[in-house]
Amino acid sequence: MNSEPDQALNNSHARPEDGEDARPEGGDYAFFTPADDEHVRREKAKARDLRSSQWWKNELAKGRCHYCHRRFHPRELTMDHVVPIIRGGLTRKANVVPACKECNHQKKYLLPVEWQEYLERLNRQTMS
Repeated sequence: MNSEPDQALNNSHARPEDGEDARPEGGDYAFFTPADDEHVRREKAKARDLRSSQWWKNELAKGRCHYCHRRFHPRELTMDHVVPIIRGGLTRKANVVPACKECNHQKKYLLPVEWQEYLERLNRQTMS
């Protein structure tokens, strides 16, 4: 069973780390037009600031991944943009959630509807 999201949904590119360019080499985006460099830079800076806020520390202290709902130590949770920055998402309290590293890695830069489709497809595969 392949646990990676469908290539048609994420163009099979890994989620970029802070400071890395989110665009695949050659700028090949078959399924979406990425946000411009200035938007990405600005929103990543806002995310760095938000990580140090008391609000974010309180979110982490709850110790629960937004996606799989499993419990984790706060240090094991990452900040995920529900609508990814590279897809035009903003760093706002309504768009960031704590996610375990596994879910954050699997989601990559899928939109919520794409992530839900992936989970449903994965569930159907495990039920078969």
